[in-house]
Amino acid sequence: MPQSNGPYSYYAPKGGHPGQETLLTDRAVFTQAYAVIPRGTMRDIVTSALPFWEGTRVWILSRPLSGFAETFSQYIVEVSPEGGSDRPETDPMAEGVIFVVEGEAVLTAEGQSYPLRAGSYAYLPPQTGWTIRNKSAEAVRFHWIRKAYEPVDGLDLPELFVTHESEITPNAMPGTEGKWATTRFVDPEDLRHDMHVNVVTFQPGAVIPFAETHVMEHGLYVLQGKAVYRLNQDWVEVEAGDYMWLRAFCPQACYAGGPGPFRYLLYKDVNRHAKLRPAAGFEAGTRQQAFRNAAE
Repeated sequence: MPQSNGPYSYYAPKGGHPGQETLLTDRAVFTQAYAVIPRGTMRDIVTSALPFWEGTRVWILSRPLSGFAETFSQYIVEVSPEGGSDRPETDPMAEGVIFVVEGEAVLTAEGQSYPLRAGSYAYLPPQTGWTIRNKSAEAVRFHWIRKAYEPVDGLDLPELFVTHESEITPNAMPGTEGKWATTRFVDPEDLRHDMHVNVVTFQPGAVIPFAETHVMEHGLYVLQGKAVYRLNQDWVEVEAGDYMWLRAFCPQACYAGGPGPFRYLLYKDVNRHAKLRPAAGFEAGTRQQAFRNAAE
């Protein structure tokens, strides 16, 4: 069962394997503009291991790939009791967000330990040494979103912080009477951050009343409920546990079906100039110097 936070809950996959009698038909879709990865595809056979992690498996939902996600990767990480890592991130220039959907863990960073539970959120800046361990008797499952941080000369690096969804007051969209609200973990005016990972909540019957078409790339994991989502020219049904990737400028809208809230974890890239050259043109030495300037 999904773990709950008051009226809200968080769906987590368990893996397993369907029987031979199961129909092959599913809702999985992969197009040039979007992808839908239903929860039923998150089976044991599609998990992967990671270097320097023990008692851990991951479902990789998105990764930088030609014709697919360009700015980020997103994992669902399952850590068994006594599992975890003392060297979880092997890329010192990567920033990360952890959002827990089930179980408990202890995150240690900058000499401090943080207990995590369903609904916990941690922002991990680049060049941060951190560890994570499951010291409980049950598996812990969490999203780990990673992005190559884009430093800007004159802007400091963001700080590490750990919070919980229940500690953040959602921001209602104007004119919706709270039927459409966003839990923002980062101040939108803090330009040090080049990505936002939020929780978006729609009450039953609420809608995105126009086809959003914008430069931000999205990863959406449905935490709770169900909806009909408009992706490019298609309407697709989604439910708790499904994942959607939306390419930049993919038209998008939705209608929350009820009977309870429809909620998803949302990634988007923000607050940076549009690149005018291929990424390969930004040499590693230039990026490393920008990191050093930001850290000073």
